[in-house]
This record gives sequence, structure tokens and C-alpha cells, in this order.
Amino acid sequence: MKSMRLSYIPPAASAAPQSPSYGRKKNASAAPPSAAASTTVLTSPPVTTTRTPKQTEQEDEQLVAKTKTTRTVIATTNGRAAPSQSRPRRRPAPAAAASAASLPMTFCNALEEVINTFIDPPALRPAVDPRNVLTSNFVPVDELPPTPCPVVRGAIPRCLAGGAYIRNGPNPQHLPRGPHHLFDGDGMLHSLLLPSPASSGDDPVLCSRYVQTYKYLVERDAGAPVLPNVFSGFHGVAGMARGAVVAARVLTGQMNPLEGVGLANTSLAYFAGRLYALGESDLPYAVRVHPDTGEVTTHGRCDFGGRLVMGMTAHPKKDPVTGELFAFRYGPVPPFVTYFRFDPAGNKGADVPIFSVQQPSFLHDFAITERYAIFPEIQIVMKPMDMVVGGGSPVGSDPGKVPRLGVIPRYATDESEMRWFKVPGFNIMHSVNAWEEAGGEELVLVAPNVLSIEHALEHMELVHSCVEKVRINLRTGVVTRTPLAAGNFDFPVINPAFLGRRNRYGYFGVGDPAPKIGGVAKLDFDRAGEGDCTVAQRDFGPGCFAGEPFFVADDVEGNGNEDDGYLVCYVHDEATGENRFVVMDARSPDLEIVAEVQLPGRVPYGFHGLFVTQAELQSQHQ
Repeated sequence: MKSMRLSYIPPAASAAPQSPSYGRKKNASAAPPSAAASTTVLTSPPVTTTRTPKQTEQEDEQLVAKTKTTRTVIATTNGRAAPSQSRPRRRPAPAAAASAASLPMTFCNALEEVINTFIDPPALRPAVDPRNVLTSNFVPVDELPPTPCPVVRGAIPRCLAGGAYIRNGPNPQHLPRGPHHLFDGDGMLHSLLLPSPASSGDDPVLCSRYVQTYKYLVERDAGAPVLPNVFSGFHGVAGMARGAVVAARVLTGQMNPLEGVGLANTSLAYFAGRLYALGESDLPYAVRVHPDTGEVTTHGRCDFGGRLVMGMTAHPKKDPVTGELFAFRYGPVPPFVTYFRFDPAGNKGADVPIFSVQQPSFLHDFAITERYAIFPEIQIVMKPMDMVVGGGSPVGSDPGKVPRLGVIPRYATDESEMRWFKVPGFNIMHSVNAWEEAGGEELVLVAPNVLSIEHALEHMELVHSCVEKVRINLRTGVVTRTPLAAGNFDFPVINPAFLGRRNRYGYFGVGDPAPKIGGVAKLDFDRAGEGDCTVAQRDFGPGCFAGEPFFVADDVEGNGNEDDGYLVCYVHDEATGENRFVVMDARSPDLEIVAEVQLPGRVPYGFHGLFVTQAELQSQHQ
């Protein structure tokens, strides 16, 4: 089966797109454009290798010069364009050298075809049918080399100048052969480099590149999917059959799971002079945005000197005062959760296994204060035996489980001081912030509570999340909860300078429905207990949707207030197919749009983003 490329074809109106009005009017009904069928066959994959952290800026410029004439990834060796096949190349694994026409691969592909056709055809599970999942602005796009974009409204604020906004998200390299979940797509970074004050007259530059994970490289060389889709593929008898195919691929050298099976498609983090693409099922991948050209390159999978194994959360917490990074990993075997931290130089500390978590749970995010780390244990659990015995999925909801919050000292060396507090009905996927009050006797956590947790993985359009403020009294053990808003708010952000400290404002994506974001809402936590705490809201208008907003503090013209800054995100108009980068004033009562950049291509809906300042871009390690 040849791998086909999905294409997005906007309606005829896109032939003469008009500037969208991202007004405050609530989103009206608008028929989304239908996704076209696969229209082009992927060309023969180019030969590439993972770039190394020793790459120099001159080498980056050589790569950029080549990308100006091609939309494919350029072959590199130690960051330099490979002049011929004779130069030694770093291969991701022996599997990458195997021909797609080899007998073992042909046999395994045939087995998968049988599974996808007769045992588990996608049409039987509409929620993971690629024809339903990869539609509208979820259709994947090709890579885009650095391309100038005009500013079509207002002016870029000075605090953003020279920096880059980077958004991560799923973008399948190949058309799925079988079931496909939104979470299963290969990670692609969409980076917009904004001109620096010294480059007056220059336009912003958009660049879209795959994170060159082990999975991406193996499947690029094979010309087709090789590794299974974790979120959608392991279901009932078909899941066991796919597991057997995976075993056969490993035994015949088509893939090596020790090299990593993750997608790096969830978020990004910048710490200790490096930028990382993150996905919790694997180790971080070091990436780099060239501070002058905007080119995005992958440097490789990072185990931090062999001290990091298996995986790391996609939501680590960087203390804005100490520069330390706090993180964890979770998995299906004990210890189900392991906590750890990095010092400001990027050196990983010792693992702290948490054995008091007695059942593997889906632990996507957590929170820190100045002295504690807070872990949520929710009703989404891993149940591998359900796939074997009940014909279900290895990950699902457990309505009989009581959610808990676990509190452990931030610098704990073991879990002896870990305390758990039951919080019935409190299921969080993302935290907003946490801090200490009453001299450290009380902890406060703000987070969206997913009210329909059973839909969180497969029917996200039915999910509704309400923001709550939870107070834990460490002396008495009493937990109290205060709702802050009734709207469907998630994908929260705050001013990063207040992480782990008491703050007043949070900014949320408005599900319309999730995972589409129809607008942004600002909440004032100091109004807790006085009703709805929403103090500002911006709706993008009919048929216009965005992703998670990101807050950038104004350290140039601001006066030091917490909400002195700007919210940035990509917005897609489903009626015209037009895409824009939008900058909103976080202080204004209607989150006024102060600048827009018209993008040269479509940016699919995705997950989490990050703004990297000019100073951080220039200080990236080579």
C-alpha cells in the first residue's frame, strides 16, 4: 500500500481570501470545508541524519541556503550538507537501512493490512477513523522552509522583537493505514521568527519542520508507517495482533524500541541554553531555531548523560527564580510515577520513585510551589488487561476511582513525606498554577476540571472543563473547592514569572468545542467566591479557531504589573483557509488585537507553544 499525502482544499472562496475579522462576536455556525482525498504520492524520501549539538552557525547557514530551493529535508552530516553517499552517515537504527520491499517488512505490512481490513477496520470506530480525524484544519501539511510573512495589522510590540513563537502539534508523516487518534501524529514545529529592532523593514519568517524523532526517521526511510499508533491501535484482539506484528518488526531488525518510540508532538521547553520538543512517551529532543534565518533543525534525542530513561512529562515546570526544572515520568509498570529535577545548568538529579501510586494513571501535568510539588491522580487509568480480557482499550476511564492530589516536598529524596488528599470528581489534564498561603500551611491549586472525563481521549468534542480553585490545608487535611467560571476553558497560561507563586490572572482557550479554540478568556483569581471570575474575553469570530494562547511579559514598556504583556497564537479561518499570527494586549478589557501577521501557509490545529526571546535564541548551545 503506497503512502499517500492528505491535502487540504479550502472552499472556492479561498481563491480571493478576505482579511478575517477576529471580532468579539460569538462563533456562529459555519460549515467547515471538507478535506480532500489523498491527492499526491510522497516523493522518494531524501536521506537525512540527526544533527549533533556541536553544529555551528556557519553550518546552519549552509543548510538554510539549500532549503531555499527545496521543500524537503536536506541531508546532513554533523550539520553540513552531505555532498555524496560516500560520507559516513548516522543512521537511526538498522531498520532505517532496510528496504521497504524487503521480505520481513512486506510480510509485516501484509499482516497489518489484514488487521486493518478484517479485524479492526477504522470505519467501525468513527472516533479514530482517519477520514473523520484528519479533516478541516487537522489535515497534515508539508514542511515549509523559512518564508517571509507580512505584518498586515498594527505593529509587533518591542518586547517580542527578535524572538520566536513556536507551536508544537501532531502532523502525520504518512496517511494512516488503520485507526488514528489526534494524539498519534508526528511532531511538527511551526516557528515564527519576529524581526529584531536592528533589522528594520524585515518581515517575520515562518518555518515548519518535523521533529526528526527515531520514529519519523524510520518511517521516512521506509516510505510508510512502521511503528504502531499507541492511542488508537491497541484495542481488543486487534491490539494483541498489532503487538505481535511489532514483535516481528523488532526481531527482524525493522525497528529498535530502545531508540525511542515517541512523537515529540506535545510541547516545548527552553532551559539550560537548549530548546526541547517534548512528548511524554519518550525522551526530549533537542531542537534549534536559527536566530537569524528562522530555520528549525533537530539535534537529537537527549538522555542527559544517561541519567534520564524511558520518558519525561511534556509539562515540566521551570522555577523563574532558581532556574531549576522540575519534571516526572509515568508508565505502566511500578513505580508508576517517578519525580526528578534538573539544576539550572541542566544536570539531572536523582530519581524519586513514588510507589504510593498503586495503579498506573494518565498523569499529563502537575504543579509546583516554592516548597512542594503537587501530583494529580485522575480517573483515566491504564488497564492493559482490559485489552486482553474485555476487548477494550489499554487506556480508559475508571468511574469508581476517587481522584487524589499528592503533595511531596519539592526537594524530597524519597516519598516518605508524600501525602495524598482525596478530591472526588476532580480530574485535571492541565494545571494553571499553585502557591502557598498562611505561612505555608495551605496550598492553593488552580486548574480546569474535566467534567466529562470519559470523553477526554476519544470524544474530545464532548469535553467540558470548568476552572476551579482548590485549597489544601496541610495541618487539618481539609480540601475546599471554589468554581471560578462556568465556561469551557482549558489550555491555560499565566505570566511565567509567577510560576509557583501567588498570582492573580490566568488566560484560557475557549473550547468551541474542544480541541478547537474559538477565543481566549482572562480570569481574575482574586474574585474567587464572587461568581464568574471572567474579566475579559476575545472571540475570534465565525469559523475562526486557534490553539493555546501564550503569555509574553512586556519587559520593555510595561510597568511591572502581572498582566503587562501580550497573548500570542495562530488563528485559522475555516471559510477562507487563511492563517494569521495574532498578538493581543493582555491588559485590555477585550484583549484587543494589536498586531497580525499573515502566514504563507496553513498551520494545523495543535497543542502547546512557547515564546523564546531574542536573548534565548542567541544563547542556544551549538
